[in-house]
Amino acid sequence: MTLEPWQWALAVLAALIVGISKSGIGGLGILAVVLFTLMMPAKQATGTVLPLLCFGDIVASVTYGRHAKWLHVWRLFPWTAGGVVLGWLAFDRVNDRQAQGLIGAIFLGLVVTQLIRRKWGGHEAEHGAWFAPTIGVLAGFTTLVANAAGPFMVVYMLAMRLPKLDWVGTSAVFFLLLNLFKVPFMVDLGLIHATSFTFNLWLAPVVLAGAWFGRKLVLKIDQQAFENLALALSLVAGLNLVYTSWRG
Repeated sequence: MTLEPWQWALAVLAALIVGISKSGIGGLGILAVVLFTLMMPAKQATGTVLPLLCFGDIVASVTYGRHAKWLHVWRLFPWTAGGVVLGWLAFDRVNDRQAQGLIGAIFLGLVVTQLIRRKWGGHEAEHGAWFAPTIGVLAGFTTLVANAAGPFMVVYMLAMRLPKLDWVGTSAVFFLLLNLFKVPFMVDLGLIHATSFTFNLWLAPVVLAGAWFGRKLVLKIDQQAFENLALALSLVAGLNLVYTSWRG
């Protein structure tokens, strides 16, 4: 894979953000996806970034896996796997612009819903039986199309009111399972291949450095600031995707 110096700089920054997001602020991961779309077509970027996400997931699971709440993992994963299959079936029928606009609109809707829930109160039970399946299917679809399930997990974790380390541990294990599940689909679509994986190996040390920094960050930031930052990053991601699709 031949890249210009500015593209390598963006790739290194994106890999650093992947590492930070996996051991710190989960909502930050979508910014790495956005940076890769500045270097290459959106669909190609989806396949290129996935192995980097897997590297980060492994580190995060080793670091925080003991805090994982498996009830939430298994509550979401079957629905998310179904969403991945739907995304795989739809991948060639949706162009980059349509995918960006759709995902951005969904993000914004979920963030607004969460802000309303915060304003007027609410508990896990008020979401009903529909909540986990809906979040799971939407997360699976968007993660296959754009590696953009992070904001859905943010909304789910906020709704479940998990403590910070439980949030990070549950997310780490969930995304490790999810991203490994996605790999065969990406290979089938031709988005992961020997050349792209060699590129990933060059960036793997940067992901590890970001994970180390993210771990330091998450231990220092308080719960309210953690939740607010995660939600704000999800809002920015949604606005960026909608704006990009509209501009295109």
